[in-house]
Amino acid sequence: MEMKDVLVLLTNKWADWEAAYAIAEVNSVPEYAVKTIALDSAPKVSIGGVRAAVDYELSQYRDFSRAALLILPGGFSWGESKHEEIAAFIAKAIEAKVPVAAICGSTIFLGRHGFLDKVKHTGDDLDLFLKEPGYGGKDFYVAAQVVTDKGLITANETAAVEFAYEIFKLLKIDEPAELDRWFDNFKRGMARECPE
Repeated sequence: MEMKDVLVLLTNKWADWEAAYAIAEVNSVPEYAVKTIALDSAPKVSIGGVRAAVDYELSQYRDFSRAALLILPGGFSWGESKHEEIAAFIAKAIEAKVPVAAICGSTIFLGRHGFLDKVKHTGDDLDLFLKEPGYGGKDFYVAAQVVTDKGLITANETAAVEFAYEIFKLLKIDEPAELDRWFDNFKRGMARECPE
């Protein structure tokens, strides 16, 4: 079986913690390889100061049959630029039936570019979406930690664990019972208080 790419699209000041749970587990299974992708080949520095090398430039990645998923971590730069080249790349990925997982500020970016107009979705707050002139998905907004619909996963900034869990289910990285155990451990902790 051919290994598939799980692409993590990096911008400057990307939110390193938001995709951390997901990529650590996904990269540990033989079916997938986590690869970074960005507008250019310059390393991208996260909010936490992590300097990440870039595996692919957007313009170099043309064979979407190699991609299993495109992950968009949040970060400060989603609101600082229109990133038209990134929007065009996402449109190509969606057209090629590559699922997209977005969290925090990247969900607003998707809304700004019309990707959420007919898809159930969530994000940090509906009011943030409504400030975007290109957003037409108000009727599809759901106030939730994470929402999965039509090959699109969206999550708010406090939902890194839920975000990872939905990614694991989508990619089928383990048996459902194991994934449920992982989720329970990371949401409630491995050490539980004993009842008195």
